[in-house]
Amino acid sequence: MASLNKYNGAWNTSLAAHLFRRTTYGVSYETLKEYGSKSLDASLDVLFQPLGPPPPPLNLSFEDDPEVPIGVTWVDKGVSQNVNGYRTASLRGWSFELMLTGSLNIREKMTMFWHNHFVTSDINDPRYSYKYIELLRSNALGNFKQLTKDVTIDPAMLNYLNGRDNTKQAPNENYARELMELFTLGKGISAGPGDYTTYTEEDVKEVAKVLTGWVDVRANLPIRSQFNLVRHDTTTKKLSHRFNGVTINNAGAEEYKNLIDIIFQKEEVSLFIARKFYRWFLHYNIDDSIEKDIIIPLAKIIRDNNYEIAPALKTLLASEHFYDTCIIGGIIKNPIDFLLNPLNQFNVVYPSDPVLKYRVLGGLYQTTFAMQMGLYQAPSVAGWQAFYQTPSYYRLWLNATSLPTRKLYTDGVASTGLPFGTYRLQLNAINTLDKFPDPADTDKVIDEFSLILMSKPLAQNQITVLKGLLVAGTGANSWTTLYNIYKADPTNETKRAPIINRLRALIVYMMRMPEYHLS
Repeated sequence: MASLNKYNGAWNTSLAAHLFRRTTYGVSYETLKEYGSKSLDASLDVLFQPLGPPPPPLNLSFEDDPEVPIGVTWVDKGVSQNVNGYRTASLRGWSFELMLTGSLNIREKMTMFWHNHFVTSDINDPRYSYKYIELLRSNALGNFKQLTKDVTIDPAMLNYLNGRDNTKQAPNENYARELMELFTLGKGISAGPGDYTTYTEEDVKEVAKVLTGWVDVRANLPIRSQFNLVRHDTTTKKLSHRFNGVTINNAGAEEYKNLIDIIFQKEEVSLFIARKFYRWFLHYNIDDSIEKDIIIPLAKIIRDNNYEIAPALKTLLASEHFYDTCIIGGIIKNPIDFLLNPLNQFNVVYPSDPVLKYRVLGGLYQTTFAMQMGLYQAPSVAGWQAFYQTPSYYRLWLNATSLPTRKLYTDGVASTGLPFGTYRLQLNAINTLDKFPDPADTDKVIDEFSLILMSKPLAQNQITVLKGLLVAGTGANSWTTLYNIYKADPTNETKRAPIINRLRALIVYMMRMPEYHLS
């Protein structure tokens, strides 16, 4: 039986690897060993450690921006012709940098979670996107109810779901519908014409009226939202029997808050977000037993904490169920995880030149886009299909288009490197090897690299194949002999080369294995 009871078994490096694999964009071998020797509580403490806001993205090289000199941020500046392209590239590079430098914390994973939940896309002003991303990041572990209120009137959301076009003369129902269907309640089973169990079509109309009057302001910086009473429907709104016929009186700029408070009185909100947490961090399959043993008690924790999400997340990630063998290695890595994990796991060093560094990070964006998960480019307001589309779910990440791209990426980064001008993005496996407890022993080398790269133990026949890539001979050509020769003179490139070549063959092969795609 699945249980939210706290895991109290032996803690080890493999379990730490599972926890960090699901909650971060990859951590180094040294970090795995450190926290594998500590405890579950210590690992959770570092994941949930409060972080300050990151510095904003900068103009690093675009000299034709009349508003923003080199080295200055553009997020609070005006726009002019032809600046949005470089600013968008700057935003993407900045975002990937945060994922690659803030690896031992759950914040960036939760920022992505909220971006997939409260989707905005196709916003043509990167200042709007930056403001929105920072809203999600600053509330990544905060209060779900408050975040819903903030998102409702955020300029990016007002643009994306037509809130700015929602007036008393012409109510726009777009955001009203998604607020209930995708953001809070979920669309229940149809109980009749226009009745979805959790809300009705009449509710959509009334909620749209509540939300009238909000517009975004960009003429006078900073970008912000503003309430316009002239555009607001001041009549009394009445919700359906799904909300016990409650009425919402005119409250001007405060009215949307009253609405969201009413929505959050329904238990379905806590159940809805609990299921999304489960599918994001554990597994897509929520059967009757998981609903009873995990989702319902998790939802109660959320309600009991007035929609503060950190207590519920900590409980879920500390639970016996999270460490069940059926959960470990039970999901397919999404493209961003697939791309970033090895870079953090092998402590990849990036160019010191910030311009070249952002060019590399921009290349990572293009790669994730080719893998069908472009950062901040969810295909619809429902997010990426792999997180909700039954029955395939995560399997949607693997197809005839994405699989060759994945292979090209891992083959390149694990061997001679992916070229970005004069720089090559490349895993330095030998530096990681040198940190192993017994790097001259082939069996232990494979064990340690499997710990880094694989979520489940490999079969003996797989281990035999991998061992053959390292051994590749006997006597003077044996792995042990070659490693000891290299270690006696580690700066000698001639002595390093046989070790590097065999490591490259090993890592390339491991990253081509089907198991590598699992998390």
